[in-house]
Amino acid sequence: MKGWPGEPEMQHDVMVAQDEASESSGKPITDVIFDFGNVLVYWDPEAVLIPRYDQSIVDQFLDNEISGFYDANDQMDGGASLEEGYAFVKNKHGEYWADVMQYYLDNFVDSLTGVVPGARVLINDLRKAGIRVWGLSNWQQDLYHIAEDRFEILHDLDGKVISGNVKMRKPHKEIFEYALNAFGIDASGAVFIDDKAMNIVGANAAGIRGIRFADPRALREVLIEAGLPIPPVVR
Repeated sequence: MKGWPGEPEMQHDVMVAQDEASESSGKPITDVIFDFGNVLVYWDPEAVLIPRYDQSIVDQFLDNEISGFYDANDQMDGGASLEEGYAFVKNKHGEYWADVMQYYLDNFVDSLTGVVPGARVLINDLRKAGIRVWGLSNWQQDLYHIAEDRFEILHDLDGKVISGNVKMRKPHKEIFEYALNAFGIDASGAVFIDDKAMNIVGANAAGIRGIRFADPRALREVLIEAGLPIPPVVR
């Protein structure tokens, strides 16, 4: 099955405030924390593989049970080196899939296919409204620099925490608590935006409200409904 394993069911583009975050429900939002991949910038591993591999191989590689691709990404996001990610795939799934992984890593830049529509303007609108904006993203530390060099939007934040640098990763509660401390902000005034449901669950466990992102217009409307004074979607 393609996609990250272990994703719970969760609606997109609604405010989620469960578990510890339920105490923050309805409180004024002062800080918005963004994931990066498929929230601010598009990450598409399939785009890397298209020039060299048949679609059947691409589909198998993106099936975690066959290749271990997502397990390897979890390890690298948590602080493992690129060489360790390659070795993991080779040891668990064989040399063939390890070679595909190496091709993916060597050509990682091709997975970064552009800025998500609306992201740049939303960040600017939030800042103009006096809302602080932050980044918290799972990313292998060496691969992250490729993205940072490519996209100005990743510099347009008040601060950021990259999982590979701190050797902890989402959805674990600890990295959310680390980010709150690093940013000097309180969970009760924060909202976290991510495309993965499991990471919203992790944010809630740390007392942070969350929104599972899918649609830029819907996200803007959810934030406005939560009281943020940003321009609405014109209809």
